[in-house]
Amino acid sequence: MLRKLLLFLLVAVVPAAVVPVPAHARTADVAFVSDRIVVQTRGRGPDIILIPGLASTGDVWARTADRLDDRYRVHLVSIRGFGDVPVGANGAGALVAPVASELRRYIAARGLERPAVIGHSMGGLVALRAAADAGRDRRGGAPGRVMVVDATPFFPSLISPEATVGDVEPLARIAYQALLFLGDEALRTQGNALGAQLGGAADSVFGTLGWQGGDRQVLAQGLYEVMTTDLRNRLADIAAPVTVVYGWSPDNRSPRAHLDALFQAGYRNLPRPARFERIEGAEHMVMIDQPARFLAAVDRFLG
Repeated sequence: MLRKLLLFLLVAVVPAAVVPVPAHARTADVAFVSDRIVVQTRGRGPDIILIPGLASTGDVWARTADRLDDRYRVHLVSIRGFGDVPVGANGAGALVAPVASELRRYIAARGLERPAVIGHSMGGLVALRAAADAGRDRRGGAPGRVMVVDATPFFPSLISPEATVGDVEPLARIAYQALLFLGDEALRTQGNALGAQLGGAADSVFGTLGWQGGDRQVLAQGLYEVMTTDLRNRLADIAAPVTVVYGWSPDNRSPRAHLDALFQAGYRNLPRPARFERIEGAEHMVMIDQPARFLAAVDRFLG
């Protein structure tokens, strides 16, 4: 089960490709300086914050932003250390919690009134953490509503609902060390040996890193935290309504055909029930795999 769990997590949380935002459409937010995140804004209207997942930058939201920026002011977040964004303070220590704190500081500093926040994968963890912290300390910077895209408060629960952080942590350390100490060339040439330890997942994970790039320390820490962060007990602090969007398949042979109950169980501690939107034909990169269906879900979320 543990090897199967690691394989699922590694394949699920690392994206395969990024569609870049055209240079003419990018506007750097010069009013906010952070050593954790970089934010670009587009359009005018009600505020929407888009947070990418592991090893992605805000570019992953290009198609979504193109469809929204004529009606909304879109804030495209990039986490430092992913892609070609300078590492900043993310080069050491924890990642999800400090980035969530910085997201709240951005909301407060820009005077955004309860913006909609959409986070993909690890970005979903960031959004949930920010909403939970805002619900607990009420110091401002609160999301008005949250959409998590193919993310759950504890990723291993999608394979085994009984899994604990203790179960996953040894595997997460293997993945962390592999990412940190083996360069891309070494990973390609030593893939078979590494696969024996990682349940055959090495090629699936490390072969995709070249698409995104990024600092190995930040990537390793992000992967470790995606595998070991458990926010299920923090969901009770979230006052904002939550929508959960995930890829789904009608093919009973696909693991995605059996995710409904697992996602619903993961969010059962919310004070108000989450709204679930499954996107048929999508895998982990829901917004890229099925852009029209995803945007329809976003419109319902915003409406």
